[in-house]
Amino acid sequence: MKKVVIDGQSLTIDKVLEVARFGAEVVISEEAAIKVEKARQFVDELVDSKKVVYGITTGFGKFSDVVISKDETKDLQRNLIISHACGVGNPFSEEIARAIMLLRVNNLSKGHSGVRPVTIQTLVDMLNKGVNPIIPEKGSLGASGDLAPLSHMVLVMIGLGEATFKGERMSGAEAMKQAGIEPIELTSKEGLALINGTQVMTAVGTIAAYEAIQLVKLSDISAALTLEALNGITDAFDPRLHLVRPHQGQIDTAANMLRLVEASGLTTRQGEIRVQDAYTLRCIPQIHGASKDALNYVVDKINIEINAVTDNPILFPEDGVAFSGGNFHGQPMALPFDFLGIALSEVANVSERRIERLVNPQLSGLPAFLTPHGGLHSGFMIAQYAAAALVSENKVLAHPASVDSIPSSANQEDHVSMGTIAARKAKEILFNAQNVIAIELLCAAQAIDFNDASKLGKGTSIAYKCIREVVDKIEEDRVMNVDFNKIYDIIKSNVILSRVEEVLGALKA
Repeated sequence: MKKVVIDGQSLTIDKVLEVARFGAEVVISEEAAIKVEKARQFVDELVDSKKVVYGITTGFGKFSDVVISKDETKDLQRNLIISHACGVGNPFSEEIARAIMLLRVNNLSKGHSGVRPVTIQTLVDMLNKGVNPIIPEKGSLGASGDLAPLSHMVLVMIGLGEATFKGERMSGAEAMKQAGIEPIELTSKEGLALINGTQVMTAVGTIAAYEAIQLVKLSDISAALTLEALNGITDAFDPRLHLVRPHQGQIDTAANMLRLVEASGLTTRQGEIRVQDAYTLRCIPQIHGASKDALNYVVDKINIEINAVTDNPILFPEDGVAFSGGNFHGQPMALPFDFLGIALSEVANVSERRIERLVNPQLSGLPAFLTPHGGLHSGFMIAQYAAAALVSENKVLAHPASVDSIPSSANQEDHVSMGTIAARKAKEILFNAQNVIAIELLCAAQAIDFNDASKLGKGTSIAYKCIREVVDKIEEDRVMNVDFNKIYDIIKSNVILSRVEEVLGALKA
């Protein structure tokens, strides 16, 4: 089993997935452990000196002017957690809960938060032993961090709340007991340090971005299959054309397309059948490329955030200061996650238009709805309906969450980011887009079967074989969503992309 070493500064999206999805073991680096210990000593000094420091010797939010005695500090931290556990709705998946814990561990390991080493180790033990808190999806403003959902994570740490362990849902206390982990009693600064940050929105967005990277490359593969099914023109992907408008995503997409259809006997050159293709084929580099550029911007922001300090107050033990600032505010991630949703919506939008070109005989020159027995059989008629419904839903979901704000905490927190809503919406848009691409792959494979699959290009032939390994050509009508689900499954497991890249090398996202 792989190990992921946490040092507060070198976490990557891939490492997050190694832990959250694939169960890699988590260990804290020695350097991080030293920083954590120094920060804790500083907190103890502040408490002993009775210095007024927000969240350490005071209440929270509007109660920041209420001084808390040393004797009350444990009650303060416990009360913070149980009062802030206000999440509602369905729980996040286990992998998202694990990503949340991992990102929190990395944040605390930077040595600016002041928690005890045992507190961080409790989270590490939960990750390594498979105790996954039940964390409701809804209830965060993404302003003073993800207070409500992170409180549900901490409930399990203190022996409350609910968790899953070995696939079974149970009380947090029972999960910790079965895993052999001792619940902790929070002390000064710890409750606030555990819940004041952007780890929930960032965990959701990180996993969505990881799958989005795969999807934008797969969208090139589905587009290339459609291009061949419709005898599309490859001149539109000539590198000279894109170097004079040098957006990197556009250049990369054009290069991907040419690699995928290399040696194809189905594509054409301009003037052979027609002079030019419709935009959904001719402008694939410009449309897909713009979404790739947006995604790369989002990835850059994620890489910063997963290695950032986002709680409050932030301690600088070496300088003897503690600043109450605003690093918990989700705005730096709210905009990127809204952008991620918009970018993925466009990937689905153009895919649905290619589906329409495949099933519409007036546009394709192929049998109507790709069935050899039109009339008696409907073929892919309603497949396009389903894709249209998904992209229409995406248009609603893509409205930016970050443009909204509702003041909270008696107007102390008078601007909020809604970043967690933005991340959750991006995740839902991703799901819809994956299903639209699945439908396009099915339609393109069916269309190719009316021609000659042996003439496919170097990359598209591999993708076609992957599709036909799990779904046969449709000769007569059958329950279509069964086929959709089979292709969705191989999209999620990355079968098509990984096999294509084994032969062609990595495609560019």
